[in-house]
Formats: sequence, structure tokens, C-alpha cells
Amino acid sequence: MEHIRVPKVENVCLVDRFSARKKVVGTLYLTSTHVIFVDPEGHKETWISHMHIGSVEKKTATANGCPLQIRCKNFLNVTFIIPRERECQDVCSSLITLSQPENLEDLYAFHFTASDATNRQNGWDFFDLKSEYLRMGVPNDNWSLSTINKDYELCDTYPRFLYIPATASTPIVLGSARFRSRGRLPVLSYLHRENQAAICRSSQPLSGFSARCEEDESLLQGIRKANPSSKYMYVVDTRPKINAIANRAAGKGYEKETFYSHIKFKFLGIENIHVMRSSLQKLIEVCELQNPTMSTFLSGLESSGWLRHIRAIVDTSAFVARMIQEGVSVMVHCSDGWDRTAQTCSLASLMLDPYYRTIEGFQTLIEKDWLSFGHKYTERCGHISGVDAKEVSPIFTQFIDCVWQLTQQFPMSFQFNERYLLTIHDHVFSCQFGTFIGCCEKDRVDLRLRDRTYSLWGYTSKYTSNFTNPFYTKNMEISQPTILPTVNPQSFKFWRAMYCRFDGGIHPKESITDVVCAMKDQIESLDDHRKLLEKRIAVLSKLLGYSAGEDSLMEAIQNLSSSESMDFRSLLLDDVSKDNADDVIKSSSATPPSGANRRNRLENDTECGGFDNGNVTLASRSLEEGDCVVSSGATDEGDRPGSIQVDQLLTELHSVATEWKSLRSAVVCSCALPFEQHSKKHHCWCCGNVYCTRCVDSVRLPGHDSSRPSPVCKSCCEWLKNTPVPSVNDFQKLQERA
Repeated sequence: MEHIRVPKVENVCLVDRFSARKKVVGTLYLTSTHVIFVDPEGHKETWISHMHIGSVEKKTATANGCPLQIRCKNFLNVTFIIPRERECQDVCSSLITLSQPENLEDLYAFHFTASDATNRQNGWDFFDLKSEYLRMGVPNDNWSLSTINKDYELCDTYPRFLYIPATASTPIVLGSARFRSRGRLPVLSYLHRENQAAICRSSQPLSGFSARCEEDESLLQGIRKANPSSKYMYVVDTRPKINAIANRAAGKGYEKETFYSHIKFKFLGIENIHVMRSSLQKLIEVCELQNPTMSTFLSGLESSGWLRHIRAIVDTSAFVARMIQEGVSVMVHCSDGWDRTAQTCSLASLMLDPYYRTIEGFQTLIEKDWLSFGHKYTERCGHISGVDAKEVSPIFTQFIDCVWQLTQQFPMSFQFNERYLLTIHDHVFSCQFGTFIGCCEKDRVDLRLRDRTYSLWGYTSKYTSNFTNPFYTKNMEISQPTILPTVNPQSFKFWRAMYCRFDGGIHPKESITDVVCAMKDQIESLDDHRKLLEKRIAVLSKLLGYSAGEDSLMEAIQNLSSSESMDFRSLLLDDVSKDNADDVIKSSSATPPSGANRRNRLENDTECGGFDNGNVTLASRSLEEGDCVVSSGATDEGDRPGSIQVDQLLTELHSVATEWKSLRSAVVCSCALPFEQHSKKHHCWCCGNVYCTRCVDSVRLPGHDSSRPSPVCKSCCEWLKNTPVPSVNDFQKLQERA
């Protein structure tokens, strides 16, 4: 808080960069973690995490005030006009300091506490490196587990456990590590279980113009021989060849072919971090044009080169995946083996293994290829103030973009959706969770992140339904286990939801993915409700003397829907007057709190499946079959074993919404929170209305046959708590008696 010079500024104007006339006046708050702009008239709050802020610029003061422009790493660009220049300067200085902490331990993750009492350990035990390699079938006769790096002494940016060829001795491993940049020797990243072809990774050799290393040559021969189905292997250098040649002058470079027999070498031209940083900056400038023409936007997109770089990464990864599919092992490296190498190895594995295309598997892939084997998140994402600006580069952003490109070409092969990718990308920069803090496994161990911070995977596991792709077909794992994308230029798309996510008016009003998800959820809810109703009708039909045949059951359903053929009063109410019976039903708590489609069910004799409130009322007299009874809530016999109360039956009927509100018509949640573009909208399965994530809980609905929890709004949750819920076995007992 000592860095906040002014915690609150009133009469601040939020400018819409697409319309100079569209301005919102509100109050700007500075906290230790966020900038918050509150619009009192629109009941809208704009929250900006300090760690998302990439730059803050105070512009020249005008007659209306002093503009302050904030550009964020998640591509939010917002301008505030602050009335007094002095206050604008104070806000600017505060934000610059707060968005660039000096040390890793000053990051948000070390101070964040979940509001819902989530266990801090959730998600940290999700990944185990040895278990993942066991899934691949390693160790085996050709590959062994080495503990030579158990104290991170051989290579401090590699994981503790390394998988190397079984023929590789300790001197060979040590010699190869000395010959590779930063000690990042060739090790196993992925093994194809069927043909034993392997993806290995390393850094560039310290070869200079003529140096060689026999241990390194022996290790690569061991990798080649570990795949008995192929007589040769590939070494893929992801850099342009001219860059690799230039590195020779610094004593680095690339392998000399004459020293490595039965090995083919291939350069695959992915540019370095500086080119990628410049490309993204040009792309952002194009996206920030206020009124671009078609030719201006398309020419700007082309000149940025962004899609060209995305294509190069996917093309390189597809080549590696294709070689593995053909049974040829590949070793991948770039310069230091933690940027282009991480992109290529992870994307190739994603193409080859359907497990990595699930939500759980994708998290495993990131843990393995990006977190365990190291990526310089601190430098590449600019997490702290001491980072050299030349080290910042959108390497992980490119990886997420490449994955999205694959989901566009293979929409049925991925369990996760676009929102999942955006959420991961957001939290790489937010530093709210400890998952992406530090540059390698050793850093995270030294910082004790699992004890001091929350895991992103613990958070995502609570909202799996938000991230599920409705088009995902599990059978694709069998019919199409390997996906090889088309790399023609016209196959690559500009990702509007990533780079223009916060630009209003350019996105569709409804996401097709969310609409399909809502349709599937509604069908699932109604089908579950149908199963329960069929069981109830079958039991009541037996009690009333109908046979169990399919035709007679349908006839029974029709009869139960008619007040003339099914007079419950004559069956059940011999000893109770009509007035008393009406009093009983009016006192029932089985009326839900909201939902226009269900508000008047007790008054509608056709919606209750034969329970007519106007002509027929269930009261204290019971329909008995042995010891099992169907009774009302008012009975002198109390809760007899095997009894089902009428208000419980009504609760089952009323607890499931048959009509759901359209997502398009949902503009604001009941808590007054406006629905932003790409924010998840949830249907309450009980009332059918639409709510935000924080206004929905998961509870079991009495009207469902299954016992799994369903999304329910807070008001319906409260109603269900005060409503009798029948036991799962109640009607089973009744059916046995019938």
C-alpha cells in the first residue's frame, strides 16, 4: 500500500477508443493488486490486475483532463481521462511501480487468498513426471531413468529425473552435458508406444567451427539405436540456418554431419525471440487502429508477419510428428532449448497423442514440456522490474495460438475450448497462481510454491464445464489418434478472440460453442428428468392396477394426465374435506422461487402430470400397498418407512426447468454484473435463468434420476434447502411392494 499515492480518484472518464462520444464517468480505485473502475450508472466494474499491465503512459493534458493510457499483456487497451494532472501523475507512478515488482516473492501469487476457502494444495499433486513417462511405457529395455540430476547439479534448468538411452553410461551423459549449451543434453521428451520412435530435446552444441565431442556423438547414437525399427534419425534445428552459422562465431552453432553417422540434419526456420517480439508489437498496432479499412487491416496483418511465424511453428511441429508417425526418432533443439524447442516438442506431442488433447492431458503437456524442462517465464513474460526488455518475447502466446489453430482444423479432437486457452494465457501473466512463476523446476522448489501459492490446475478443475468443447468426440481418439494439420497459408486464421477480445461490437452476440453447450445441457437435464418421471409413473400405474407392458404404460400416462379418469380425491380423500385438503396443498413448500416457465405450476393442472390442484388434492389419506404409502405432508403417521410425501413429488416436478432463457437475451446477471464478451454464462437447471459463475453452485436436483450435481442459482439453492427431498431409494421400495 505504500506505493499507492492516491487510492481513489472521482469523476474519471473511461474512453471508448472506437467512439469518442461514448464516454463513461465513474470512480477509479487503486488497490495493492488491481485497478478498479466503477461505473455507478451502468453498475459495471472494470478490474485490471497490476501484473497484466504492460505499459502505462501519461499523455498531454487537454481541456477535459489528463489522459492515461494502459496497455495490458492480455491485449486490453484502455484510456482514462483524469480531471487533474497531478492526480494523473500520481496514478501513473503508482501503477508503474505496482506492475513491476522487484522480486519474485512480491508477485500477486504470494499474497493471494481464495475467497471460497479452497485448499491451497489443490492441483499441486496433479502432475508427476515419472507417472507420465510410465504412461508412455518408460522405463523399458531401450530407455532408462537416470537420477544423475537429482540435485540439479548436472543441469539446473532440467527436471530431477531424466530419461536417457539405456546404453548411455554416466561418462557419456556428463560429457554430452559439457558439450551442450547450459548443460541441456539430449534427453527423452516423448515416446510413441506403438513404434518406439522418440522425440528428444536439447540445446545447441558448443561446437564452434570445428569442435567435436565423442560422448555427445555416442549419446545420439544411443537415441538412434533405442528405436530398433529405424536405421536413422533426424536432428531438427528449429532455427534458420543463417542464425545457426552466426552462432558459431560465439563458440556455439550446430552439429557437423560428418561426426554423426546415420543421422539426418534439417533446419526449419523459426525466427528468434527478437523477431517475434517485434512481430507482436506490429500486430497490436494493427489491432488498435480506430477505423481501419479492409486494405489497411489486411496489409498491416501481413506486414506484422505474425501468422507467418505461427505457420512456421506449426509446420516444424507437423514435420516432427510426421517423422514419429513413420517410425523415425527426432531430436529437436534451438539455441538454449527452452523457447522454439518447447514449442515444437509440445505441439508435435499434441498432434501425436490424443491424451494431450484432453483437459487433463493438456495440463500434463504444459507441466512436462514447459515447466519441468524449463521456459524463462520470468524473462519472457516480464514478471519483475529487473528483466531486460530484450528478453521479453511472446513465446508462450505463440504456443497457445498454435494450439487454437489446431482446434480450428480439428474441432472434434479437443476436449477443451477457446475459453480454456484464453484462461491459461491470462494467468501466465496475472501471477495469481504459482504455476507459471519461475523459470524451471528448481526455481519452483526453491520458492516453495506448492506450500505458499495456489495452483492454476486446482482452479480450472472447479470449473471444468466452463472449458469443455461440446463438439469433442471421444471416439476420435481411436479413429484419428494422430492429427496432422494442413499448413497451407489459407488454413491459418487471425485469432480475434485473443487479440481483439476487449473490443466491443466486433464479436458475435452468441458464441456457437456456448449455445451448443447450453443445448446439450438442457437435453441432458430433461432426459434425466424424463427417466425419473417414467419410474414414478410406472410405480403409480402398478399401484392403480395397470400392467407393466409398454402399451399399457403409455395408456397409463395418458390416463394419469386426465382429471376425469384419475380422481385422486375419490381414491385418497374419503376422510378429509375439500377445504382442509386445499389448506394442506397451499401450505406446501414445493413452489420454486423464480422462473417464468414454472411460476404457476400449482395452478396448471396439465403441468403436474395428473396432480390437479383445482379438482384433485392429495391430503392425509394414503394410497397404500403393504407398508408403502404415497401421502401428503400432513399425516398423523409421521415419516413411515417407504412413504413418499406429495410435496416431495411436487418438488421433483418443480425442481427441473423445462424452458431455458436464451443466452442472447441475457445481458446482465441478477447480481448486476454485466456479461462481458467471452465470459461464461450459466443456466440454472432449476429455474432456467442465466447467471454468472459466482452466482451458481452445484447441487443435486430432486427431479433428476441421477445423483450428480447440477448448476443451480443461489435463490433456487435456498429453496431446495427448505424443500423436502425424497430419498433415492424411496420409489425403489415402493416399486418392490407394487
